[in-house]
Parts: sequence; C-alpha cells; structure tokens
Amino acid sequence: MPATPAYAAPSPRAPLAPLTIERRDPREREVAIDILYCGVCHSDIHQARDEWGRGIFPMVPGHEIVGRVAAAGAAASKFAVGDIVGVGCFVDSCRECPQCRAGEEQYCDQGMTATYNSRERDTGAPTYGGYSTRIVVDEAYVLRVPEGIPLERAAPLLCAGITTYSPLRHFGVQPGDAVAVVGLGGLGHMAVKLARAMGAEVTVLSTSQAKRDDALALGANDFLSTREDGVFEANARRFDFIVDTVSAPHDYNAYLGLLKVDGTMVLLGIPDAPTPVGAFPLVSKRRRLAGSMIGGIRETQEMLDFCAAHGVAADVEVIGISAINEAYKRMLAGDVRYRFVIDIASLREG
Repeated sequence: MPATPAYAAPSPRAPLAPLTIERRDPREREVAIDILYCGVCHSDIHQARDEWGRGIFPMVPGHEIVGRVAAAGAAASKFAVGDIVGVGCFVDSCRECPQCRAGEEQYCDQGMTATYNSRERDTGAPTYGGYSTRIVVDEAYVLRVPEGIPLERAAPLLCAGITTYSPLRHFGVQPGDAVAVVGLGGLGHMAVKLARAMGAEVTVLSTSQAKRDDALALGANDFLSTREDGVFEANARRFDFIVDTVSAPHDYNAYLGLLKVDGTMVLLGIPDAPTPVGAFPLVSKRRRLAGSMIGGIRETQEMLDFCAAHGVAADVEVIGISAINEAYKRMLAGDVRYRFVIDIASLREG
C-alpha cells in the first residue's frame, strides 16, 4: 500500500496540515490516478469544519480532481495508463437501485460514497480526497477529460460545472429562453457560461452592483442589482428559468415572482436556516420550485464533452498546497474569481 502525501484537517476547525495516507494498489477494476490539479469547493470548508456533522477525521478534502492514469487493475478496460481523467464528488454507489441503474448515482437510495469524508462500501475504510498526490477509484466512477480544456480549468467542472449543467439540461432550457442566475460565485459563473453556451439569454441577479462588469464579461446579456428599489416589480414574469446558487438566507418568494407562467426556479445553494415559501407565488402562475444536486457519471461525461465542444471552462486562481488555509479564509470573504485550484505538483515537491 503506497504511502501518499496529502493535506488534511486533523480535527474540526483545525488548520489543514501535511499528512501521509495509504492508497492501495488498484484492484481488478480500479485505476490509480496521479493527481495533477484539485479544485477547492466551498463544501470543503463546511466539511473540514464539521459544519454538516458526521465528519471523519483526519479528513483529506477535495472532489474536483484531474489527473493521469498511472496504473490499472487486471480487468480494467475503460482507461489506459497515461489517459487524462477526472474524479468528481462520489466514487461509488449501490449500483442496483433505480437511480443507479438510470445513471443518476448521486441520488442512490443507499447514499453515494463520497470522494472524501465517507466510508468505502466493502472495507469501511474512510475515503480521502484530492488534496493528495494519488487516488484509486473504480473505473466506473472515473471520467475522461477531453482534449481542449486546460487541465487546471477542467478540475472545477467536476463539481461546479456538473452542479449547474444538470438542472439546465434536466429542466429543458432551450435556445432563446430567458434564464436568470442568482449569485456570481463558483457556481454562478459556471451557470452563466453554460446557459449562454446552450443559447439562452442570461441575466445575473446579485446584491453586489460591483459584479456587473464581471457578469457581462463572463457572457451575461444583462445584470440586475437586487438591492435597487423596484427591481423585482419591474422584472416580474420575465424569466423562464432561475438558477439560484446562493447559500445565504434570502426571500425565495420574491424571486419566484420573476418567473413566467410554468417557469422553474431550481435551488443549488443550501442556506443554514429553512426559508418560508408561500403558496401564492407558485399557485398563481403554475410555477415550480425545485432542487438539484451534482449529476451522475453519464451526465458528467456529457457535460465535459459539451464544455470541450463549446470552449467552456472554469475561471480559476491556481495555488500551491501551502496556501490552502489562506485560500479558505479568502473564500469565506468572497475573495476569489471564481475557483481556487491546487497545483498538486506543489505537494509532491513539498
């Protein structure tokens, strides 16, 4: 079992620090991946601080992984040594429930096995994520990264990309649809890029007027500051679809009023406290309020291929592993455009 350099949270809220973990040699249908880049997701902070509970420590975060296949098990046939591949938010599922059979493994009845802070289904050993130099994964849960996407900019597609792509596809956004994106962070900037690539007319809704220029530079057709007086009334019944990426508390009812008849608002952010929703905004215009969580392996591969075909990639700031604790502080302060990505070469060199 090869010793593998990693960075881990030794306990809740403790700074991340170097840790050596054990990665096994690949079993029959597994591949060993030398990690090149790993994105830093806001959920990494929540879990490293045990804010969602059930944390397994020491915890090696990271579920936006791009790397190169280094070895393959005897029966592994999907990938060859040297292939550039990705690993997203989960590395296993029950494979037998209706969702798994439909390629929607993220909604597995028994719960997906997360890339980190989870336990392997067969051994019970904790899973460790991409803040490490190597990972071993069943080939059924590995993605092929197409040529044409810079690898550091591909890493966040494995979470932020699929999290926004999946609802746009599932709810049938079409060319010419009026789509609003609430919030312009790691998720929001990908929602803008993907919706525009699908031919939608995209408007960014933000509490920060300072984000107007960035929104337009990313491809948005319009920008609305939701703190301006009368903005909700002036834009009532304007949009076919709203992608809400915000995890801070806000009034869903006000945003529902921006939808046309039969419009859909999908929630991607998870505020800490429940948000009251009135029946009238839904009933009066046959609107839908829905939620969505990442995507299955089939859809994630579809998303990667779509991004390669349309020149879509995340906007990133590449950091060395020693900067990870400062990166967490900056993320909490909203000081990143739009995703930190760790160059794992810095961990090998350290």
